[in-house]
Amino acid sequence: MTPPRKPAAFRIETADPGEKAPTRPAAAIEPARKPRAARPEAAIVTPDEIDVFDLEATGAEEPPLPVAPRRRSRLAAIFWSALGSLLALAIALWTDQLVRELFGRAQWLGWLGAGLAAVAAVSLLVILARELVALARLASVEKLRQLGAQAIQRDDPKAARKVVDDLVGLLAGRPETAAGRRALTELRGDIIDGADLVRLAETGLLVPLDAEARTLVLDAAKRVSLVTAVSPRALVDIAYVVFESGRLIRRLSELYGGRPGTLGFIRLARDVLAHLAVTGTIAAGDSVVQQLVGHGLAARLSAKLGEGVVNGMMTARIGLAAMETARPLPFTAVRRPGLGDFLTALTSFTAKKSGVR
Repeated sequence: MTPPRKPAAFRIETADPGEKAPTRPAAAIEPARKPRAARPEAAIVTPDEIDVFDLEATGAEEPPLPVAPRRRSRLAAIFWSALGSLLALAIALWTDQLVRELFGRAQWLGWLGAGLAAVAAVSLLVILARELVALARLASVEKLRQLGAQAIQRDDPKAARKVVDDLVGLLAGRPETAAGRRALTELRGDIIDGADLVRLAETGLLVPLDAEARTLVLDAAKRVSLVTAVSPRALVDIAYVVFESGRLIRRLSELYGGRPGTLGFIRLARDVLAHLAVTGTIAAGDSVVQQLVGHGLAARLSAKLGEGVVNGMMTARIGLAAMETARPLPFTAVRRPGLGDFLTALTSFTAKKSGVR
């Protein structure tokens, strides 16, 4: 604020009545400016960092949900059932003949053979029971994912509550979901819309598991890129990629509550390959190479290291497909992860291991 001005006296000079008032020169008189409308300048916003993957994904369609397994042919089921029963009868007859021959040789050999046959039969029954339970668990996860998508689409509160109850029961043994289960218990009565309830369950229960799943996928991609970069044979590369991909699929299924057995793993691997074929990304090698060239890494890495990065990215793509296949709910409330989430970390890891700066 300016200080107040002190009062002062001013002398007013009066002019003669006959004297004209002085006039200002014409040059000093400024012409009045015509009114005009100010045109605002267009603001140019330059982002600090442009994500090339967001530019590539503009206008792209969302990947479809994991395809449901198609209904099996009854004729094929009858054939495999008959063949399995025939093999079981053949094994039983061979075991009976073996035990009889052992009894003919010695009494104690016969009892030993009979005991071993009984132990093998009981163990086989236990293994079959566990495989059936694992298959039923995988089927329940697939059904839960379908019911969750339908509850969101129809906004059905009753179906949403059932989906949330089944999801809480499936993930009750995971300590990462304790906070989410507690929040669902407190807020369940306050949510009316079924879609919002399912999205809240996805955010509270599956987001911690998604973060751990991303870590598993990235670690597997790093191991594949490193091993394939130093292995001398292409056959070793293929074998290790298959081994690492299979272990990743099993670990992701166990993370989301699937816990598949041997038969369940075969079924899950088939569903993952079917999902890759449907989304059209099983041959994503060319796009990955283009992304590497765009990052300027292909010019600095050797051909073997570049091949390791490509194999690592393919492993990451298999892991992403396994996430969508083993996840109990589709990606609706959270963003679906993509290859761009792993490319920077994988290329940095490869460059560090190779000594590229």
